Amino acid sequence: MRTGTLTIGGARGNKILTMRRQRLLLTVLFLALPLFLLITFTYIPAVNMIRYSFFRWDGTSPVMQPAGLANYVTLFSQTRYLTVMANSLYYLVGSFIQLFVALVVAYWLSFKLKGTNFFKGVFFFPYLLNGVAVALMFLFFFEPQGTLNTILRMIGGESAIRLWLTEPFVNNTLLATISIWRYIGFNIVLFIAVIQSISSELYEAAEIDGANRSQILWLIVVPNIKMIILLNLILAVKGAISVFEVPFLITGGDWGTSTFVIEALAITFGANPRYGLGSAFAVVLFVIIIIVTLIQRALLKEE
Repeated sequence: MRTGTLTIGGARGNKILTMRRQRLLLTVLFLALPLFLLITFTYIPAVNMIRYSFFRWDGTSPVMQPAGLANYVTLFSQTRYLTVMANSLYYLVGSFIQLFVALVVAYWLSFKLKGTNFFKGVFFFPYLLNGVAVALMFLFFFEPQGTLNTILRMIGGESAIRLWLTEPFVNNTLLATISIWRYIGFNIVLFIAVIQSISSELYEAAEIDGANRSQILWLIVVPNIKMIILLNLILAVKGAISVFEVPFLITGGDWGTSTFVIEALAITFGANPRYGLGSAFAVVLFVIIIIVTLIQRALLKEE
């Protein structure tokens, strides 16, 4: 009897071990293709990009000339490229404004007010629009004979009529505002979802203690959703530094509106391609995103 029990127990153990091996094999098989694609199309190109940034290369020549840190010195010594980096600050500030406004609006829309669903749709609609459509719409809006100047003529503001897309400060401010208008709806919907997931007992306890709506927002809502705020900050910084389609389609990067991606594209695939300098641009962009991400995680680190 004892021998039979040991035999049955051993068979069960072998069966469990076999099932675990099969499960491990299936997991490896399911992950193999995504991992292969990730390595092939992400990590290997990223390593090559870093390697190219230390060479002078036009993308077609069989020989790459070593350049050391010359490409990086060029980026941080020429006014043109420093201006491109400074332009990202417009979008960065705009992103912070966007998140703040989105949080406040989402907080108020989280309450059961009349017309809440209508306003949710209104705010989210611009996010559904194609980037090309958004760019063309605002390009016509700011043209000399476009919508904005037409409205100014109708209200008698002849002195305010101007060429809106010819001054760097005005251009970058307007383009950053367009980005706020386009993406704020996504942040609002995301914040509404996480705010409504907070236990209603916390709100009730705060109201019993005499807290007003503003105090509830900053003392209860924000601490409970700070990881979502962190995620949005990371995405906002990434988006601010990698802005492309709207300024490219509206101004083409002219009149002081060039961004990291537009300038890297012009350098790498322009009339005089310089893959090394373009790769250096991309590496700098990557490093900035990593640094900002680490700073944000340090500031909002959970105990």
